[in-house]
Amino acid sequence: MEESEASGAVDVRAREFTLRQRMALFLISWVGYLTVRVIGSTLRYRVSLEDPAIDLSDLHKLICPFWHRCVLPSTYFFRNRGFAVMTSRSFDGEYIARIIERFGFKAVRGSSSRGGASALLQLHDIANNGGIAAFTIDGPRGPRYVAKPGPILLAKNTGAAILPFYVGLENPWVLKSWDALMIPKPFSRALIRVGKKIYVPQNANEDVMGEKLAEMQRELEEVKDFAEAEVAN
Repeated sequence: MEESEASGAVDVRAREFTLRQRMALFLISWVGYLTVRVIGSTLRYRVSLEDPAIDLSDLHKLICPFWHRCVLPSTYFFRNRGFAVMTSRSFDGEYIARIIERFGFKAVRGSSSRGGASALLQLHDIANNGGIAAFTIDGPRGPRYVAKPGPILLAKNTGAAILPFYVGLENPWVLKSWDALMIPKPFSRALIRVGKKIYVPQNANEDVMGEKLAEMQRELEEVKDFAEAEVAN
């Protein structure tokens, strides 16, 4: 993309917010970035694989759904790996996008309620070209722990595998928000539990896609339960 086109896209997004909101976005995004960077560097990460054949150092052509509440430890662990993440076009989504972009993610703006079709098209191209598309799958506003079907359609159209994961934290601070967002405590343990790959046939009908959505929901629940139980011990 030419620099002028990129600048134009930024300007369009900026005009969606008031001056006060733009100032808040600047401050929140920098505070958020520094907080994740400082705390993330102290965390003691460990990886647990449901499928030992998966190599996290060689990830490509994947769709990675995860629950919204573990976005902070996920951001630090998976930084600078070229992940593309769908983020909401709301105020909250914008500062999240700015934070993760500083960690080397590509923020694709859109959600189930606004700009979703355009965002899915961008993620389709990314996955088709061997990239990794990630979803905070119960976002942007919940309900908590209910997976949306976007990855199923994307997997059907691209042939990319769905690989759910979760990051469990040792005794985190938990916000009283819709997602029960976890904030890691410095020097605590973090367990990344990676599930098994899910494939969606390109000729899948509505019944098969419904079955695959249910399978993804189960995997997301299982990796969460496993990670939280293990890191609590």
